[in-house]
Amino acid sequence: MTQTSEKQGVIRDETAARKALTFFKVMAFIVGIGLLVLVVEMVLEYGTSMKGEQNPLHWWPQPHGFIYMVYLVATANLGFKVGWSLPKMVGVMLAGCVPFLSFWVERKVAAEVEGRLTRS
Repeated sequence: MTQTSEKQGVIRDETAARKALTFFKVMAFIVGIGLLVLVVEMVLEYGTSMKGEQNPLHWWPQPHGFIYMVYLVATANLGFKVGWSLPKMVGVMLAGCVPFLSFWVERKVAAEVEGRLTRS
């Protein structure tokens, strides 16, 4: 176990933080793709005459909601492991609500956390 004192908090368990980072990266990618599919579903539902069962993606919003909840868990797990503040955790969580933003935030978060882990 490596202990690192940083402005953002203490990483008490480097191995657990690395696992949490991997889980976060996977979930951020899945949520990003899922959000893009949700945008397509909404365009089909509200921008065309495909309503309800006519829309081939009418089933997608509920699975996407579940996947987003798993992303929230992955973000909280990583945040607690690396010592983020609550506002930072919430900000990263909200990034999963904006198309393409989850990809950018995932890259930024991964670079920051990996940098902190290599210094420890």
